[in-house]
This record gives sequence, structure tokens and C-alpha cells, in this order.
Amino acid sequence: MTGLLRTLALALSATVISAGAANAADWWPFKIAAAKDGDLKSVQDIEYTPLEKAEKPWNLCVLYPHLQDSYWVSVNYGLIEEAKRLGVKVTVFQAGGYTALPKQISQYDDCVASGADAIIIGAISEAGVAAKIGEGMGKGIVNVAVANPILETPITARITPDFYQKGFQTGEYAKQFLGDKQGQAVAFPGPQGSGWAETYMDGFRDSTKTGNIKLLAEMFGEASVPAQLRLVEDALQTHSDMNLIWGGAPTAEAAIGARADAGRDDVTIVSSYENQTMLKAVKDGTVLAFATEYPVIMGRIGVDLAVRALEKKPHEKVLLVAPGIVTKDNVSTFDTTQIFAPEGTSPEFSVK
Repeated sequence: MTGLLRTLALALSATVISAGAANAADWWPFKIAAAKDGDLKSVQDIEYTPLEKAEKPWNLCVLYPHLQDSYWVSVNYGLIEEAKRLGVKVTVFQAGGYTALPKQISQYDDCVASGADAIIIGAISEAGVAAKIGEGMGKGIVNVAVANPILETPITARITPDFYQKGFQTGEYAKQFLGDKQGQAVAFPGPQGSGWAETYMDGFRDSTKTGNIKLLAEMFGEASVPAQLRLVEDALQTHSDMNLIWGGAPTAEAAIGARADAGRDDVTIVSSYENQTMLKAVKDGTVLAFATEYPVIMGRIGVDLAVRALEKKPHEKVLLVAPGIVTKDNVSTFDTTQIFAPEGTSPEFSVK
């Protein structure tokens, strides 16, 4: 774990974000942690309030790893709705998956060629896109990272979850649930090289260093249900003593069916992040819990950060979404309009 990420984890270890019952149309103010002037040693809670309107119809270009699941559809929904509210133009590109880094790099070039005033990026890999972000910043283009971390590369602003704490806190909740029972866990953090998957894993691994969970294996892989299903099936065959599956939402979604097919009702499933399936699964008890990072809100704030930067208005450089642990017992206390796009929402690729 890098020193920067460890500082982030320590700085936010006590931060809690509450989700009130607000309407989607008036989502602000939203309580969030800000690292003042980008200094992770100076983190404080703020009430985020967006601009009322943009001064002009700025041209924003948006890059996502993919739009294959409700997580990124929810980020996109928040971003598109906020762009419409502010009155700016948006063009959206999605690369097609975490193995499609060359395509995302090419799409970054397309954004630059199109005359984008700002590029909002959910990076497949920070190392993979760092050079392109440097080129864009050098041309005076505003660059804002949304959801996926850009930690070392100079960038205009970023809004990301605290991945370490999400991994750690889901591990702590699983230990609490197990009580006197010994947990035998296999972890499925996501695609290696993404940055966020490794940081999720750092958090969960650190949680298992004490208490009643033994970490049997770490299995990295593409963040899709088919890819995760293969990994989960392999783990069920290899680790007959496994009674805890921890991983991302695609892992948990795949594990529900794989557990049933294997006749392994003794296996508990915990998700480190959310999608619509996780919401239903927590409500019906097939998944114990998931950690939320408010994807809709990250999309909304990402647009506002870009517009503020373009208009030379004061803006936060680093915003950090602390996790909320959603369970069957507390799901009704969360404002799900801040987490999920309305059911049935399809991705929108432009705002004119």
C-alpha cells in the first residue's frame, strides 16, 4: 500500500457520510470529505453545494471504462442530469471494459481533437492514462477524475471513494456478523492494475489480519459477471472450507447463482461496492451487505467540479466519499436516489 493511500485511509477512518431523504432534483447539500488544497493531511467534512447554472454551454467529454453495469450507468445518469441542469454539452465514450486501455487512450485523443473544454475520466488505469492526462493538462484542458482513482498524476480535481476503507469496513462487518464462527474467505477484488481493486484488497486484507476471518486466496479478474463466475466456481471447487466470498458487485452477483448450484448455503457473500442487483440481494438476504460510494452523486459533482474549474471559480481539488455499509437492517435509511439511477435507465451518450 502506498504512503499516499495509507494517509488517505488514516485521514478518513472516522469519517461517516449520512444519506438523508432528499429528492433527486435537490440533491444538495451533500456531506463529503474534502482534502483542502489537495493536502490529504488536512481533510475535513464540507456541505457540497453546486453552481446554479454554467456561464456558457461548455463542451465536456467523458470517458468511462464501460457502461455494462448499473454502477457506471448510475455515474453516467448523475453526470448527464447535472449537465442538463447546469446547461453544458456532454459527449460520452465508453471503452468496453478494463482490458480495453488502448481504446480509452484513443478516446482521450478523440476528446482533445473534438475541442473539449474539459475531460471527465473514469480511468481504466492511472498508469495507462497518465501521459494523456499530462498532455491534456499541458494544453489547458480541465481534467477531472470521477470514481476511479488518479492519485499521483497532476490533475485539476478528483472525486473518488475511499477504496481502502470500503475494503476494510466490509471486512469488519463480516467479522461482526460471523461472531464466534470462524470465517474462511476468498477475495475477488477486481481487475489487477486498475488501482482501485488493489486498494480494496489492501483494506480487506488488513481487516483479516485480526479477528475471526482467515484469508485463503486472492483472485483478481475482469469486473464482469461472466469473468467473476468462472473465478467463483474455481474457488468453490478448490476451497471446500470456504464460507465467505468477498468481492465487487459482479462477484457477488455471480456468487449468488454459483453458491446455489454448488449447494453451498453455508457461504456468506459480501460486496465491496454496489449495483442494482446488490440492492435487491441485500433486501432479500442473498447478499449480507455492500459498501456504497454514491455513484450518482459522484457523477453530479464531477460535472460541477469541471464547470467551476473552467469558470475560474473556487473548487475543491480532492473530494473523498467515505463508505456507507448497506444491510437488510438499515437499507431503508439510505437515499437510494443518490446511489442508483432509476431502474430501467439506459446510458445517455450526449447532451446538446
